[in-house]
Amino acid sequence: MANSPIAQPACGIVSGDRMVASAELEDRIARAASGFAACGVTQGDCVAILMRNDIPFIEASLAAQRLGAYAVPINWHFKPDEIAYVLADCRAKCLVAHVDLLQDLRHAIPPGTRVVAVPAPPDIVASYGLPDGGGLPSWAEPEPWDAWLLNRPPHSEPPKPPTQSMIYTSGTTGKPKGVRRTPPNAEQMRELDRARKAVYGIEPGVRTLMPGPLYHSAPNSFALRAARVAECVVLMPRFDPEAFLALVERHRVDTLFMVPTMFVRLLKLPEAARRRHDLSSLRFVMHAAAPCPPDVKRAMIDWWGPIVHEFYGATESGAVTVASSEEWLARPGTVGRAVPGAVISIQDDAGSELPAGEIGEVFTRIGYQPDFTYNNQPERRAEIDRNGLITCGDMGYLDRDGYLFLCDRKRDMVISGGVNIYPAEIEAALIALPGVRDCAVFGIPDDEFGEQLMAFVEPEPGAALTTEAVRAHLAARIAGYKVPRNIEIRHGLPREDSGKIFKRRLREPFWQKSGRRI
Repeated sequence: MANSPIAQPACGIVSGDRMVASAELEDRIARAASGFAACGVTQGDCVAILMRNDIPFIEASLAAQRLGAYAVPINWHFKPDEIAYVLADCRAKCLVAHVDLLQDLRHAIPPGTRVVAVPAPPDIVASYGLPDGGGLPSWAEPEPWDAWLLNRPPHSEPPKPPTQSMIYTSGTTGKPKGVRRTPPNAEQMRELDRARKAVYGIEPGVRTLMPGPLYHSAPNSFALRAARVAECVVLMPRFDPEAFLALVERHRVDTLFMVPTMFVRLLKLPEAARRRHDLSSLRFVMHAAAPCPPDVKRAMIDWWGPIVHEFYGATESGAVTVASSEEWLARPGTVGRAVPGAVISIQDDAGSELPAGEIGEVFTRIGYQPDFTYNNQPERRAEIDRNGLITCGDMGYLDRDGYLFLCDRKRDMVISGGVNIYPAEIEAALIALPGVRDCAVFGIPDDEFGEQLMAFVEPEPGAALTTEAVRAHLAARIAGYKVPRNIEIRHGLPREDSGKIFKRRLREPFWQKSGRRI
């Protein structure tokens, strides 16, 4: 891999001062596929990836797909027990991970899972303040990633039918679910390519920048598609607003995928910082993953022009609607109309379709999208299906022209900074703390992240609970981003006749002040 400063304009996959040119990338993917095959990876198997945004993340993902295997990105913020669950559930034949992320994982690795370590590159070390050095774990492959793949011959067998990454979504039971999708046939592949061009703006020759984490569904799909056809893909270790603008200018980026939190941070920059960089190369910006406050979106369109698009969808459904800047300005708040091949149905609890303007649960289907199941949990897949349509629990309505508006979420899921968080997992960890009688966790408005977590904790009579003790208990058991920023100890939480906490009564006052419900 080239380590010299990149020439301008760069063509290939870029991270910091490193670049892998397109021809070299193909060779490295073929060698990595050969290495995975030597580890026993075959069609339908899984290769887990535990890395920050880095070039080997893309190489490992595309190498797994070349074998017809599933790349399984793991949120690197997860605790060892959470990582162990995903590795065991997907039966990973191989794990590719940054060296520092492996330090506490020896007992989380299932027997038979081969581990290939990737030294963190200088840009990631600097971005996260990581300690220098750090040898390979004795239980990993003896060669680091670069040597491991370059010492193997390129895989010469014809590629297997392509797979999509198996993304693990948070679950209402506290356990994540792997969305395992059937490989597409040739016709479906053509339709998917067409849809990705329409939704993401990715076509041969684009120049793009990835500011969001590749373990998330949409950034992962966007980046892997771009790696195949783009002229240049630039990876950011983590989002920094002014560094982001500098990279857009330096690499003449024209196509982006973003989340609303990034817009908020960009708009907080001083006017001088915003004007310092030439953004005239931008032509197509797509955002999704969380509701975007109307004033934020309008400000971004004023700044960048009518190039800001939005889609609505989920890991399970794919992108089912798209809205251009012009459509959104004409109908503020809409997430768009159905993409070609998509069906949207607004239904009441009995399954009856509701007319335009009436709020109900949003059910969708994309005809060309290969079907999926939840890995090892087919019964959970059946729970969200209604006559061939699926739901993610969102509530909304269609106007008379078919534009979708979201109003609320039927389930308790919280979206903070584009990340799905399920309170049930946090509540399960909380209730295990001695002295906790009951608890309620939910989302409250946040100007930057869309939502932040709020936890009400009811102590046992006589228990001396503190917010510090609650926070420390959670921090040791769940990923840091799942630990509520706001914790309140309160006696006598409101309850329904059944004894269940009336969470809605706790949640509503926060949202009434914000003027929105989602």
